[in-house]
Amino acid sequence: MDVLELARWQFAITTVYHFFFVPITIGMSMLVAWFHTSWLRTRNPDDLRLAKFFGKLFTINFALGLVTGIVQEFQFGMNWSDYSRFVGDIFGAPLAFEALLAFFLESTFLGLWIFGWGRIPEKLHVMCIWLVHIGTVLSAYFILAANSFMQHPVGYRYNAETGRAEMTDFVAVLLNKVQLVTFPHVVTAAYMTGATFVMCVALYKMRKAHRNADSGGGELAADVPMWKRASRLGAIVTLVASLGVIVSGDFQGKIMTEVQPMKMAAAEALYHTSDSCAPFSVLTVADLGGANPKHVIEVPCLLSYLGTGDFNGRVEGITELEAQYQQEYANNPLTAASTYIPNIPMTYWNFRLMMGAGFFTMIVAAWVLWATRKNNVPMGTWVHPLLWITPIAIMLGSSFGWIFTEMGRQPWLVFGEMTTATGVSPSVSAASVWISMIVYTLLYGVLAVIEVKLFLDYIKKGPEPFEEPRQIGEDEKLEFAY
Repeated sequence: MDVLELARWQFAITTVYHFFFVPITIGMSMLVAWFHTSWLRTRNPDDLRLAKFFGKLFTINFALGLVTGIVQEFQFGMNWSDYSRFVGDIFGAPLAFEALLAFFLESTFLGLWIFGWGRIPEKLHVMCIWLVHIGTVLSAYFILAANSFMQHPVGYRYNAETGRAEMTDFVAVLLNKVQLVTFPHVVTAAYMTGATFVMCVALYKMRKAHRNADSGGGELAADVPMWKRASRLGAIVTLVASLGVIVSGDFQGKIMTEVQPMKMAAAEALYHTSDSCAPFSVLTVADLGGANPKHVIEVPCLLSYLGTGDFNGRVEGITELEAQYQQEYANNPLTAASTYIPNIPMTYWNFRLMMGAGFFTMIVAAWVLWATRKNNVPMGTWVHPLLWITPIAIMLGSSFGWIFTEMGRQPWLVFGEMTTATGVSPSVSAASVWISMIVYTLLYGVLAVIEVKLFLDYIKKGPEPFEEPRQIGEDEKLEFAY
């Protein structure tokens, strides 16, 4: 493989791996803040125990996400220097806001929340975890603003003398129409992911506590109502967030059809323009390159509605768009490409896997609400594997969506302005990329083992017994509570 392929593989591996942690961090921070707030309002001991228990899991995930996220910006300068030079003036502002505002907000107030039990007033203490959550959301906003520029560049002018894109309107970059639909879609998906983890962990602990009750076990039997509340809250948030994902995804599809018609066409394997009533293919069979599709299952006119809001709307096809792009971009060194068609199987199937994982999680959440009604505790042997499969499914669903977003943009780094092939570092050798990719992959493998082991250990251990928070004296040492 040449440097371009290796650089793309390395960025794909590290970015997808990092994105495993992001939705969990955003979603769980909100639920931890919810439990802590509920404790402050009701003084229910269960809420305090849940806040601390899920706070530990959130902290573990936050730490791993922080470590893996640092590598992303490092790669911009190492493997994609020409790209960094081109978009540096644009990316500098949102990435600086993300680091100086959002990240410092997260890390500072997370530290205050962890160490602040009994040291700061309770209302200020609960505000700390809400500020952590706000920081995670702001971080997502600024990162997505930078990514949305790559999907639909706005608020800039191209300086031919320097070969750089120069920012002319920072507000336009922040309020990019792609950003305004992508951000709610990503955040609601993150809420769905975090809530799914809470739902499944709580249901697992509830089953274990109920089993102890049936066998005359110890004090865990008294925790069944606590875990039931947590699992049902997780299920409710999952379902409510899923509605947000669906609605925002519908808006996102219409914006995508407007600004990136090739991505929409690739997502549906639509090779020829449909002037009206374009069908949505649920299942398509084609050759390995994605050509010659045969729509096995399709819904008439649905694609036209998803793309335009009109069941008779016009949706452009891959073949016609390829001819248009060849005529429009082929004569510019920065935008010339052998083909402007993305990998059809990757875009088509990642789009469907993303939706499939989301709908599967919705079904499980609805089942949890039904199965835990009144005094019911689902104890079937088939439930246990479901509690493993569901969090993995929703986590992979988020990753499938991210892969679709980035693969569907190809061959562009910045749509209409710079192709991926022109952004790679000219002085980096294939050997150096191989070495760094192997090191990162092995390191990430070790971190994955650490993350899973810590998660399982703390889940198995469960929450600490309730203890009324007390004010810590000035002379007492400040110790890490976890």
